[in-house]
Amino acid sequence: MKKMGKKGQEASSPESVGESLHEHQQEEAGSDDDKMSLKAELELKEKEVAENYNNYLRALADLENYKKRAIKEKSDLIKFGNENLLRDFLPILDSLDRALDTACNSNDFDSFREGLTLVRNQFLCCLEKYGVEPIPACGQDFDPNVHEAMLEVASDEHEESKVVDEYEKGYLLKGRLLRPSKVSVCKRK
Repeated sequence: MKKMGKKGQEASSPESVGESLHEHQQEEAGSDDDKMSLKAELELKEKEVAENYNNYLRALADLENYKKRAIKEKSDLIKFGNENLLRDFLPILDSLDRALDTACNSNDFDSFREGLTLVRNQFLCCLEKYGVEPIPACGQDFDPNVHEAMLEVASDEHEESKVVDEYEKGYLLKGRLLRPSKVSVCKRK
C-alpha cells in the first residue's frame, strides 16, 4: 500500500527510492559512456578540421608561389623572348661588317655587290626561319588586305586593279600581316 504524503503526493518507500537511484545511476553511467564517445568523436573531428585548415593554408601558399613564378616567367619571356632571333641576326651583322671592311679596302664594286647580295640572302633565310615571308606584289591583283595603295597609275600595259610597282616590300608573319606592301595600282585611262 502506498502512503500519501503532504498535498496528496505519493510517498516513496525506501525500496522504491533505491530502485530509482539505481536506475538513475545506470542512466548516468550510460550517458557517461555516450559523453566519452562524443568527446572522442569531437576530438577526432577537431583534428580533422585542423588538418584540413593546414592543407588549405599550404594550398593557398602554393597558389601564391605559382602566381609569383608565373609573373616572373612572363617577365623573363618578355625580357628575353627575342633572344634566339637576335642571336640569329648576329652572324648577319658579322657579314655586314666584313662587307664594309672589304669595301673600304678594295675598289672592286662587283665583289662588294656580290657580298651584299649574299648578306641579303642570309638575312632573308633568317627571317624565313621565323615564319616571315614576303608578300608578292608586282603583277598581282591589288588586295587591300596586304597591299597599301600609294598612288594610282594610268597604264595601257597593265590590267585595271593590278599592282604596277612596289615601293616598299610587305611581309607576313606566319600568315598574319606584319607590314603591307606599299604599291602603285593600275587605273584605266
